[in-house]
Amino acid sequence: MTHLAKLTCCPISQGGEGRNNSVKRSAEVLYQAAYRTGFTPWDTGRPPDELVTLTEGHRALPPGRALDLGCGTGTNTIYLSRCGWQTTGVDLAASAITKARRRAAAAGVEPALVQGDATRLVELGLGDGFELILDLGCYHSLYPETLRENYAHSVTAVAAPGATLLLFGFLPGRLSAHRITATELQARFPDWELLDQSRGKNWLPTEAFRLRRRSLNQETCVDRIS
Repeated sequence: MTHLAKLTCCPISQGGEGRNNSVKRSAEVLYQAAYRTGFTPWDTGRPPDELVTLTEGHRALPPGRALDLGCGTGTNTIYLSRCGWQTTGVDLAASAITKARRRAAAAGVEPALVQGDATRLVELGLGDGFELILDLGCYHSLYPETLRENYAHSVTAVAAPGATLLLFGFLPGRLSAHRITATELQARFPDWELLDQSRGKNWLPTEAFRLRRRSLNQETCVDRIS
Protein backbone atom coordinates (compact mmCIF):
# COMPACT_ATOMS: atom_id res chain seq x y z
CA MET A 1 0.00 0.00 0.00
CA THR A 2 2.93 2.34 0.59
CA HIS A 3 3.96 2.15 -3.06
CA LEU A 4 0.37 2.34 -4.28
CA ALA A 5 -0.29 5.55 -2.37
CA LYS A 6 2.97 7.13 -3.49
CA LEU A 7 2.41 6.28 -7.14
CA THR A 8 -1.17 7.47 -7.08
CA CYS A 9 -0.16 10.86 -5.71
CA CYS A 10 3.10 11.23 -7.63
CA PRO A 11 3.37 14.42 -9.73
CA ILE A 12 3.93 13.86 -13.45
CA SER A 13 5.98 16.27 -15.53
CA GLN A 14 3.14 17.58 -17.68
CA GLY A 15 1.02 20.67 -17.45
CA GLY A 16 -2.62 21.44 -16.80
CA GLU A 17 -5.28 19.00 -17.91
CA GLY A 18 -2.76 16.62 -19.49
CA ARG A 19 -1.03 16.18 -16.15
CA ASN A 20 -4.34 15.61 -14.37
CA ASN A 21 -5.41 12.99 -16.89
CA SER A 22 -2.09 11.16 -16.62
CA VAL A 23 -2.36 11.03 -12.84
CA LYS A 24 -5.93 9.72 -13.04
CA ARG A 25 -5.00 7.06 -15.59
CA SER A 26 -2.16 5.88 -13.35
CA ALA A 27 -4.49 5.79 -10.35
CA GLU A 28 -7.10 3.83 -12.28
CA VAL A 29 -4.57 1.17 -13.32
CA LEU A 30 -3.21 0.82 -9.79
CA TYR A 31 -6.60 0.61 -8.08
CA GLN A 32 -7.85 -1.81 -10.73
CA ALA A 33 -4.95 -4.10 -9.83
CA ALA A 34 -5.53 -3.65 -6.10
CA TYR A 35 -9.21 -4.65 -6.30
CA ARG A 36 -8.52 -7.54 -8.65
CA THR A 37 -5.94 -9.00 -6.28
CA GLY A 38 -7.88 -8.16 -3.13
CA PHE A 39 -5.03 -6.02 -1.76
CA THR A 40 -7.26 -3.34 -0.23
CA PRO A 41 -6.19 -2.71 3.39
CA TRP A 42 -8.34 0.46 3.47
CA ASP A 43 -11.51 -1.62 2.99
CA THR A 44 -12.56 -2.57 6.54
CA GLY A 45 -15.79 -4.27 5.48
CA ARG A 46 -17.85 -2.18 7.92
CA PRO A 47 -19.23 1.38 7.87
CA PRO A 48 -17.34 3.94 9.95
CA ASP A 49 -18.86 4.89 13.30
CA GLU A 50 -19.29 8.50 12.17
CA LEU A 51 -21.53 7.38 9.30
CA VAL A 52 -23.56 5.12 11.59
CA THR A 53 -24.09 8.05 13.96
CA LEU A 54 -25.31 10.22 11.08
CA THR A 55 -27.82 7.62 9.90
CA GLU A 56 -28.84 5.87 13.13
CA GLY A 57 -27.91 8.22 15.97
CA HIS A 58 -30.06 10.43 18.18
CA ARG A 59 -30.14 13.19 15.54
CA ALA A 60 -30.01 10.93 12.51
CA LEU A 61 -30.50 12.39 9.07
CA PRO A 62 -33.77 11.38 7.40
CA PRO A 63 -33.15 9.04 4.44
CA GLY A 64 -32.86 10.75 1.08
CA ARG A 65 -30.37 10.69 -1.79
CA ALA A 66 -26.85 9.59 -0.86
CA LEU A 67 -23.62 9.58 -2.87
CA ASP A 68 -20.66 7.38 -1.90
CA LEU A 69 -17.47 8.61 -3.57
CA GLY A 70 -14.66 6.10 -3.94
CA CYS A 71 -17.18 3.42 -2.98
CA GLY A 72 -14.81 0.50 -3.57
CA THR A 73 -16.53 -2.85 -3.18
CA GLY A 74 -19.67 -1.18 -1.85
CA THR A 75 -19.55 -1.61 1.92
CA ASN A 76 -20.97 1.84 2.70
CA THR A 77 -23.17 2.02 -0.39
CA ILE A 78 -24.88 -1.20 0.64
CA TYR A 79 -25.16 -0.06 4.26
CA LEU A 80 -26.86 3.19 3.25
CA SER A 81 -29.22 1.35 0.93
CA ARG A 82 -30.23 -0.93 3.79
CA CYS A 83 -30.91 2.16 5.90
CA GLY A 84 -33.44 3.39 3.34
CA TRP A 85 -31.28 5.80 1.36
CA GLN A 86 -31.49 6.07 -2.42
CA THR A 87 -27.79 5.48 -2.89
CA THR A 88 -25.30 5.93 -5.72
CA GLY A 89 -21.74 4.63 -5.46
CA VAL A 90 -18.94 5.89 -7.72
CA ASP A 91 -15.46 4.46 -8.10
CA LEU A 92 -12.67 4.95 -10.62
CA ALA A 93 -11.88 1.22 -10.71
CA ALA A 94 -14.21 -0.92 -12.80
CA SER A 95 -13.07 -4.03 -10.90
CA ALA A 96 -14.30 -2.46 -7.64
CA ILE A 97 -17.70 -1.65 -9.18
CA THR A 98 -18.02 -5.23 -10.46
CA LYS A 99 -17.45 -6.58 -6.95
CA ALA A 100 -19.79 -3.98 -5.45
CA ARG A 101 -22.60 -5.03 -7.80
CA ARG A 102 -22.19 -8.68 -6.81
CA ARG A 103 -22.21 -7.79 -3.11
CA ALA A 104 -25.26 -5.55 -3.49
CA ALA A 105 -27.18 -8.31 -5.28
CA ALA A 106 -26.28 -10.77 -2.52
CA ALA A 107 -27.47 -8.24 0.08
CA GLY A 108 -30.78 -7.76 -1.70
CA VAL A 109 -30.36 -4.03 -2.40
CA GLU A 110 -30.20 -2.13 -5.67
CA PRO A 111 -28.01 0.97 -5.41
CA ALA A 112 -26.76 2.67 -8.56
CA LEU A 113 -23.10 1.71 -8.98
CA VAL A 114 -21.14 3.74 -11.51
CA GLN A 115 -17.57 3.52 -12.75
CA GLY A 116 -16.37 7.10 -13.06
CA ASP A 117 -14.34 10.08 -11.95
CA ALA A 118 -15.30 11.92 -8.75
CA THR A 119 -13.85 15.14 -10.15
CA ARG A 120 -16.34 15.04 -13.07
CA LEU A 121 -19.62 13.97 -11.48
CA VAL A 122 -21.87 16.13 -13.65
CA GLU A 123 -20.61 14.31 -16.74
CA LEU A 124 -21.69 10.97 -15.25
CA GLY A 125 -25.34 12.01 -15.44
CA LEU A 126 -26.08 11.24 -11.79
CA GLY A 127 -28.38 14.22 -11.39
CA ASP A 128 -28.21 16.53 -8.40
CA GLY A 129 -29.95 16.96 -5.08
CA PHE A 130 -27.77 14.55 -3.08
CA GLU A 131 -28.44 15.14 0.62
CA LEU A 132 -25.60 13.01 2.00
CA ILE A 133 -22.19 12.67 0.37
CA LEU A 134 -19.63 10.27 1.82
CA ASP A 135 -15.94 10.31 1.00
CA LEU A 136 -13.92 7.69 2.83
CA GLY A 137 -10.47 8.57 1.52
CA CYS A 138 -11.11 9.74 -2.06
CA TYR A 139 -10.36 13.46 -1.80
CA HIS A 140 -7.22 13.00 0.25
CA SER A 141 -5.58 10.93 -2.52
CA LEU A 142 -6.07 13.61 -5.20
CA TYR A 143 -2.90 15.29 -6.40
CA PRO A 144 -1.94 17.69 -8.02
CA GLU A 145 -3.94 20.35 -6.22
CA THR A 146 -6.01 21.19 -9.30
CA LEU A 147 -7.74 17.82 -8.94
CA ARG A 148 -8.88 18.81 -5.45
CA GLU A 149 -10.28 22.04 -6.86
CA ASN A 150 -12.13 20.10 -9.57
CA TYR A 151 -13.46 17.71 -6.94
CA ALA A 152 -14.84 20.54 -4.80
CA HIS A 153 -16.66 22.08 -7.77
CA SER A 154 -17.94 18.65 -8.83
CA VAL A 155 -19.33 17.75 -5.41
CA THR A 156 -20.92 21.17 -4.92
CA ALA A 157 -22.65 20.90 -8.29
CA VAL A 158 -24.53 17.72 -7.35
CA ALA A 159 -25.23 18.51 -3.67
CA ALA A 160 -28.60 19.71 -2.43
CA PRO A 161 -28.79 22.91 -0.35
CA GLY A 162 -28.26 21.82 3.25
CA ALA A 163 -26.50 18.60 2.20
CA THR A 164 -24.03 16.89 4.53
CA LEU A 165 -20.53 15.95 3.35
CA LEU A 166 -18.71 13.43 5.56
CA LEU A 167 -15.10 13.36 4.44
CA PHE A 168 -12.23 11.27 5.79
CA GLY A 169 -8.51 11.62 5.18
CA PHE A 170 -5.57 9.55 6.32
CA LEU A 171 -3.06 11.34 8.50
CA PRO A 172 0.42 11.83 6.97
CA GLY A 173 2.40 8.63 7.00
CA ARG A 174 2.29 5.31 5.24
CA LEU A 175 -1.04 5.80 3.43
CA SER A 176 -0.90 9.46 2.45
CA ALA A 177 1.58 12.30 2.29
CA HIS A 178 -1.11 14.90 1.64
CA ARG A 179 -2.95 15.75 4.82
CA ILE A 180 -6.34 17.45 4.75
CA THR A 181 -6.71 20.46 7.03
CA ALA A 182 -9.75 22.44 8.15
CA THR A 183 -8.22 25.60 6.68
CA GLU A 184 -7.85 23.96 3.29
CA LEU A 185 -11.42 22.67 3.26
CA GLN A 186 -12.85 26.06 4.24
CA ALA A 187 -10.95 27.65 1.35
CA ARG A 188 -11.70 24.88 -1.14
CA PHE A 189 -15.41 24.58 -0.31
CA PRO A 190 -16.63 28.20 0.07
CA ASP A 191 -20.27 27.13 -0.38
CA TRP A 192 -20.01 24.78 2.61
CA GLU A 193 -19.81 25.28 6.36
CA LEU A 194 -17.36 23.15 8.33
CA LEU A 195 -19.38 21.81 11.27
CA ASP A 196 -16.80 19.69 13.05
CA GLN A 197 -13.51 17.84 12.80
CA SER A 198 -12.51 14.79 14.81
CA ARG A 199 -10.01 11.97 14.90
CA GLY A 200 -11.52 9.12 12.93
CA LYS A 201 -12.65 6.08 14.91
CA ASN A 202 -10.87 3.64 12.62
CA TRP A 203 -7.91 1.34 13.01
CA LEU A 204 -6.17 3.52 10.42
CA PRO A 205 -5.02 7.00 11.51
CA THR A 206 -7.66 9.27 9.98
CA GLU A 207 -9.41 12.58 10.51
CA ALA A 208 -13.12 13.01 9.86
CA PHE A 209 -14.66 16.28 8.67
CA ARG A 210 -18.38 17.05 8.54
CA LEU A 211 -19.50 19.88 6.29
CA ARG A 212 -22.91 21.27 5.41
CA ARG A 213 -23.84 22.86 2.09
CA ARG A 214 -25.12 26.36 2.64
CA SER A 215 -28.73 27.07 1.73
CA LEU A 216 -29.47 29.36 -1.20
CA ASN A 217 -30.32 32.19 1.22
CA GLN A 218 -27.01 31.75 3.06
CA GLU A 219 -25.07 31.81 -0.22
CA THR A 220 -26.79 35.04 -1.24
CA CYS A 221 -25.85 36.66 2.09
CA VAL A 222 -22.23 35.53 1.76
CA ASP A 223 -22.06 36.91 -1.79
CA ARG A 224 -23.40 40.28 -0.63
CA ILE A 225 -20.91 40.48 2.25
CA SER A 226 -17.98 39.58 0.00
